[in-house]
Amino acid sequence: QVQLAESGGGLVQPGGSLRLSCAASGDIVSINDMAWYRQAPGKQREFVAGTLSGGAPRYADSVKGRFTISRDNAKNMVYLQMNSLKPEDTAVYYCYAQVFGGVLAWRDYFGQGTQVTVSS
Repeated sequence: QVQLAESGGGLVQPGGSLRLSCAASGDIVSINDMAWYRQAPGKQREFVAGTLSGGAPRYADSVKGRFTISRDNAKNMVYLQMNSLKPEDTAVYYCYAQVFGGVLAWRDYFGQGTQVTVSS
């Protein structure tokens, strides 16, 4: 089994910054894709940013130029630096990982989520 644990959410004023972290643990042989998704109240979960192992980062248009995704493969961690935050960034942010584990298959995992609220 694999667990993803997010941290770093909170309340921030418009224009402020937050840094989210996600640690993957458990029965992990290799991780391919790591990403962040978010879900605002009344809306579907949407892709925010992602990074394939050894690949270039990719971003949703709504966050390009403001958010930066990075990962530490040695620690099985992924980060999301969020700058110039807007009220419309308010959502629960979920960590995602595509993991090859002891079951000898690729599986998708999501964390429990961390709340980000942008408000004055």
